[in-house]
Amino acid sequence: MKYLVLLIGDGELPPWDSLTEEEQAAGMRQFEAFDAACEARDGVSIESAEALGGPSTATTLRTRGGKLAITEGPYAEVIEGLGGFYLIEAPDLDTVIELVGVLPAYDMQIQPVANPYE
Repeated sequence: MKYLVLLIGDGELPPWDSLTEEEQAAGMRQFEAFDAACEARDGVSIESAEALGGPSTATTLRTRGGKLAITEGPYAEVIEGLGGFYLIEAPDLDTVIELVGVLPAYDMQIQPVANPYE
């Protein structure tokens, strides 16, 4: 089954830009450790992963009255923005929850990918 892991805000972390080079390098090592943990686990693979630009770089599309409206910035005024994601193939949610514990202390949302053909 596929799961989408959303990295939201900075959780208990200070903003990335405020970290020293050493602190950023330590954070990157945690991402590398997560990649290695997924690779080492049978039945688990990272299908896709990306860091995203900050909330001010978002473009939101809304349909109102049958018309599409484009808004610069995030959907809602938020303090925390979506910072990145992983699309992971894993046998179950418990495996994903165990593995994401290796990542830096972000707030996260995990959702299974819907398969309408099942």
